[in-house]
Amino acid sequence: MSRGIKVGDMGTGGATTVGGTKTRIAAAASGVVAAGSGVAAGELVAGFLSPTLTPVTAVGGWVIDLVPPGVKDWAIALFGTADKAALLVGMALVITLLAAVAGLVEYRWAGGGSWLVAAAGALGLAAVLTRAQATMIAPVAPVAATVVTIAVLRALIGRLRVQTAEAMAQNVPSGNAGSDENEARDAVPPTTSRRSFARAFGLAAVLAAAGGAVAAVVHRAASVAAEVRGRLSLPTPASPATPIPAGAELGLEGMPPLVTPNGEFYRIDTALAVPTLNPDEWTLKVTGMVDREVTIDFATLLGKPLVERYVTIACVSNEVGGQLIGNARWLGWPVRELLQQAGPKPGADMVLSTSSDGFTAGTPLEALTDSRDALLAIGMNGEPLPLEHGFPVRLVVPGLYGFVSATKWLTTLKVTRFADDVAYWTPRGWSDHGPIKTQSRIDVPRAGRALSAGTVHFGGIAWAQHRGIARVELRINRGPWQQAVLAPGISQDTWYQWQFSTDLGRGDYEVQVRATDSTGTPQAEERRAPAPDGATGYHTLSIKVG
Repeated sequence: MSRGIKVGDMGTGGATTVGGTKTRIAAAASGVVAAGSGVAAGELVAGFLSPTLTPVTAVGGWVIDLVPPGVKDWAIALFGTADKAALLVGMALVITLLAAVAGLVEYRWAGGGSWLVAAAGALGLAAVLTRAQATMIAPVAPVAATVVTIAVLRALIGRLRVQTAEAMAQNVPSGNAGSDENEARDAVPPTTSRRSFARAFGLAAVLAAAGGAVAAVVHRAASVAAEVRGRLSLPTPASPATPIPAGAELGLEGMPPLVTPNGEFYRIDTALAVPTLNPDEWTLKVTGMVDREVTIDFATLLGKPLVERYVTIACVSNEVGGQLIGNARWLGWPVRELLQQAGPKPGADMVLSTSSDGFTAGTPLEALTDSRDALLAIGMNGEPLPLEHGFPVRLVVPGLYGFVSATKWLTTLKVTRFADDVAYWTPRGWSDHGPIKTQSRIDVPRAGRALSAGTVHFGGIAWAQHRGIARVELRINRGPWQQAVLAPGISQDTWYQWQFSTDLGRGDYEVQVRATDSTGTPQAEERRAPAPDGATGYHTLSIKVG
């Protein structure tokens, strides 16, 4: 159909070749609008039928599972707690590109783009079916998304073809045109198809945007968890947290708070969308190598003698000097008491905890049955767990990195053996045991801040959960180690603040910090990446004093 004839395209007044740039742009845009309509339809249907699992979150979770560990580490190092937002943006870009290609293919070969959409829909359906949250009706959403995308794509491309035929009929002299062009000229009223395409395109775009907005509202409304959490009153702990010692928070300007506010607490997990569990329907089952299986519901858990403890938890992906660590006051029931009811059998050495979204963590049985305050946590800093931090129940285990202990949205505890079961991260290159390494960090002064000659104040935090910190030291320009002032810790399961002041003249300085735990073991100097069992090395700060 492309004959080098100049026409005005889509009523813009610009001239282009029939089937040229403007037509290709219109075809690609039609694919994008069609995909937007389909995504909105799929999310809307999921909002009513399976709010905990949508086509987008299913595909995103599938991508997270398939991505090599090195890529995950790179993403966390680059984006930190915004890694999920970055993934969603990346998915949106890929979907847009593929949708544009589908539009172009559909325009050139009728039905070709529809087959591409159908193939993408099949992948979406497979992703939904492989997720732990999949229900009998969950597949309806990706099917609906595929059907709507194909229908809108074919409708828009069909109108675009008619518009192109009209343009050719209006601009090719009848004596020189072939029979196809003459028939198109006679059959299509001038400007009718152009307006028809523009209206259809605009309507589809508006409906896609509106559908997406309505889907977001439906998903929020479908979250019974948020409603129940909002009216939940936490029980008074039978064993309150130890009061914070005087002087534990040094008050040095620029230091992080001793207790991390919930809204600032780091979040690293594999859930692209926050699972929303109705606590009225939630149960936790203990199974596996036990004398008796035990099931507990949320109401029963609330009635247990709960304990409240300050515990610092950290992500194994935390780089030296990183921010993926936080300290909170947790309320919960000791896990050892629930496991005692079940009666672990001889030979068991691991508890495989499972989240509602299918994530698993393998925790040494000893860490859940010894004297440490390993909790089935329901509260965080005096309020019910935030949805994104595991509501209604999560695990908190002092002394272990989160990838082997901090399962959120907890549903199952399987008593087993490391030789028989593996957790989510183990086959992806991480260790099966994750004791937290002794670490320290310089928070004050900030890197790049202008400093004046004279007394310079340094400050930061150090941690060695379940061992405690005995000493923090600094050295400047690789000189001798000098002891910092160590504030009293809340407990050996939390981080400690430290401060060091010294006089510095003008010049460039390298400052390093190291901590020593209560066993007398200093942190390792060798710089190592987080994989497979946590980063090591001295946090180093370069400053300029003027």
